[in-house]
Amino acid sequence: MPENSRASFSIPSLIAIVAAVASFFQGATFGLLLALAAIVFGAIGVLLSFSARKRGGIVSLTSVVFGIVGIIAAIIKAMLDVFG
Repeated sequence: MPENSRASFSIPSLIAIVAAVASFFQGATFGLLLALAAIVFGAIGVLLSFSARKRGGIVSLTSVVFGIVGIIAAIIKAMLDVFG
């Protein structure tokens, strides 16, 4: 690989981690949507990370895990809104 063509993070992996983290700071509905977006973009980021020119596999996998936790948090927030 030439010296000036370093591997870079894929845009979906960066979107995924931002959406995953932001999902924890939102209400139930928007948090759920952001968590779902984190999972989708995380999966795309994982697929793109198989290329030698792209990085972000670990970030994408972390985003998927955070997205799943974000869905659980959104469900708990919604239940607290309804029953609390």
